[in-house]
Formats: sequence, C-alpha cells, structure tokens
Amino acid sequence: MENPTTKYPKPEFEKQSQPFPGLAGKMNPKPDHGETSYRGSGRLAGRKALITGGDSGMGRAAAIAYAREGADVAINYLPDEEADARDVVELIEKEGRKGVALPGDLRDEAFCEQLIEDAVEALGGLDILVNNAGRQQQAASLSDITTEAFDATMKTNIYAMFWLTKAALKHLQPGSSIIQTTSEQAYDPSEDLVDYAITKAAGLSFTKSMAKQLGPKGIRVNGVAPGPVWTPLQVAGGATMEKLQQFGGKTPLGRPGQPAELASIYVQLADNNASFTTGHIYGAGGGSGQP
Repeated sequence: MENPTTKYPKPEFEKQSQPFPGLAGKMNPKPDHGETSYRGSGRLAGRKALITGGDSGMGRAAAIAYAREGADVAINYLPDEEADARDVVELIEKEGRKGVALPGDLRDEAFCEQLIEDAVEALGGLDILVNNAGRQQQAASLSDITTEAFDATMKTNIYAMFWLTKAALKHLQPGSSIIQTTSEQAYDPSEDLVDYAITKAAGLSFTKSMAKQLGPKGIRVNGVAPGPVWTPLQVAGGATMEKLQQFGGKTPLGRPGQPAELASIYVQLADNNASFTTGHIYGAGGGSGQP
C-alpha cells in the first residue's frame, strides 16, 4: 500500500527556470517517468509505436512503459532535447526493444509527413500513434501573446496532431490506436494559458470526432487529460515562478502528479484488452479536472 499524498514531492518547490523547451534532467526534483518503477507484463508485445514529445513528461513515461510491455518505440523531440532523448532510447534498448530517435520540429508539415514514413521504415510498421508533444507558455494578458507565439502554439499542439494523424492513416490497420495528450485545461482553462487551453480543447474534440470516423475501420482514438504534472513545461515558461513554487499544491492530493503515474493509462488505451474503449478521455488530475 502507498499513500498517494506522500508518494512524491509536494510544494514548495525551489525557484528554477530553463529556456524552452527545457530538460527533465536539469529539473529539481527530477521528474519520475517510471525509469526504475514501471514493471511490464507483455501487454504490447510486438507493437510498434511513435510518440511525439517522447524525451520527457508523459511521452517519456509512455515510451518506457511501452518498451517494458514489449513494443518497439520511436520518439520525436526537438533537437535541443537530445540529452533527454538519448536517455529514453537507452532505456528502450535496455529492454531488448528497438528504440528510434527522430528529432525535428513538428511545426513543419513536410517534416510531420516524413516523420511518419521514417517511423514506419525504422519500426517495420506502425500501430500506435501518441500525439503528445506540446508547447505551453504562460501570459498574464491576451495582449502579451504575440501572433508569432500564438502561431507556434497552434502549430505544435493542433496542426502537428492533424498532419501526423492524416499521414499515419494509410499505415494503421484494424486494432491500431491513436492517443492524444489533452489536458484539464480543455475543461477548466487557466487565465494565463489562453492559447494552450484552446489547443487542448481542440485536441479533445479531434479525439472524439476521429473516434467516430475511424471506429468502423477498427482504429481506436482516445485521449489522456493530465492535471498538474511535474514536467519541463512548467520550468520552461509554462508557469509563473509563484505558480511553479506552489505547483500542484491545490489538488486534493496536495501535490503535482509525476509522469510515471500516467504511464499505465497510455498502456491501457493501446492494449487490445481495451477494444471497446474509443472516443474517451482518461483524466489524471489528483482530484481536480473534469474528464
């Protein structure tokens, strides 16, 4: 038995900041992605997954879990995140699975299309797509959000999800899964995350629409809606310093979540045993949020 209120660090956290996109390896405390704790049981044996934002956060937790469940995994990330990505690939390969690093910027349509083809070639196919990469930058006022910043958030969080899913469809067979990382922000947006919250609501809607469109083809589409989870998004401009120091403290559990605590959700949504689950959003908000 484990008490969830004391399992992981609580606020107050130390002041810290990094340039976007940030590295998990430089955070204090370092996030737990399940590096030493996740235990697999062959639930995804033989599967082939592409995870965007697979270097840190929920993407990294999913990549580790998928490998330990028997899947080969390709991860996408920005070149600035290479140090974190190398650690993930090493962890995947340590499980005897194929780990593929595919760096690049998802804001480019041609790159997204090529990313799918490169993942298919490297893995020998594709049957799990996790659209997880995200850009989050807090802004106290709408007037503080430049058109350039707004465009970057939209392209990273919405356009890429659209481009990648569209490009992947010709490779996905019945039994395949698409999983979006949305957010509690889709349901209860913060006043200083306007553009980010818009994209997460869009991701939720996209998930439900695509589940209806692809259900007859045997392809399931679901989403995960995290609450406050300790990832580089927060220390790289996603939260004010005041909010960062108290991050997650207002949840009923009194702390932020750790990526490792969501890993099993990503596994469940890809598992063949969840074959009647599509068009659903699984929440993990420490008692807050409304999925």
